Amino acid sequence: MSNIKNRFKENQNLGTIVALLILICFVSVLNPAFLQVSNLLNLMRQLIINGFVALGMTFVILTGGIDLSVGSTLALSSAIFAGLLQNGTNTILAILVAILLAIILGLINGLLITKGKLAPFIVTLATMTIFRGLTLVFMDGRPIAGPRDDFAFQFLGKGQVLGIPFQVILFIIVYIILWMILNKTSYGRKIFAVGGNEKASFISGINIAKSKTFVYVISALMAVISGLVLTSRLNSAQPTAGSAYEMDAIAAVVLGGTSMTGGSGSLTGTLIGILILGVLNNGLNLLGVSSFYQQIVKGIVILIAVLIDRKRNK
Repeated sequence: MSNIKNRFKENQNLGTIVALLILICFVSVLNPAFLQVSNLLNLMRQLIINGFVALGMTFVILTGGIDLSVGSTLALSSAIFAGLLQNGTNTILAILVAILLAIILGLINGLLITKGKLAPFIVTLATMTIFRGLTLVFMDGRPIAGPRDDFAFQFLGKGQVLGIPFQVILFIIVYIILWMILNKTSYGRKIFAVGGNEKASFISGINIAKSKTFVYVISALMAVISGLVLTSRLNSAQPTAGSAYEMDAIAAVVLGGTSMTGGSGSLTGTLIGILILGVLNNGLNLLGVSSFYQQIVKGIVILIAVLIDRKRNK
């Protein structure tokens, strides 16, 4: 049975890889500038920011949940991070505070869902609004500039190691850690089990509340890491940072083959989904397509992905 499932996942990933290659060829033919090194580097930086959020969202959706608060979590953590730096706090300490904040915000979502017995959509919709409101209050609606002479801060979003952007290296490290958690630990197996059949998981002795809370903490952590990198890249924290990131993350996860009902999916598929969305956005920009039309195209892509998911799970 496991061999059949593994083959299905491989074929599913193969299909999305083919779709990605076709999209790359299509965009390259329409605009050869797509393959220029400068554009590919820009594309990579864009992918990394959304990529962290999408990796965290994968864990949530695998349990049959959803996290609409990731964009607001990103914004709030970025604001706190930049505010601490502006007041002279050491960069490493500011990063640790942001990570601690992520754990707290993730726990709030997880506990409201598991202990409060509330629907993930309702909880994260509410916390999305609350966290964004707290961000605007803290920042007074104005950006907070980061220190230009702080090496650690600048290196986070702009540094390079042997010519490779540090944020790319960080993304690869985080991806490997999350992949190991999901595929090589008991926590990972529990996440799949809870998403596949919650009642059966409960009967088999799995702590449902603990498993679900864990994924919301992971999601918040990924949003915060994305926020730290983005703040360094822009050299400031913006009150509107992370807006609509939750939609891009959900789209990448679904495009990658993770079922919205939970229990089935992979981080590799999400990575391919991130690439598809990134190439699509970048290609539309190069082709001069209005951002208004881009929203329409993105919405259509999400609908198609969800329809495919429903047909696949029948």
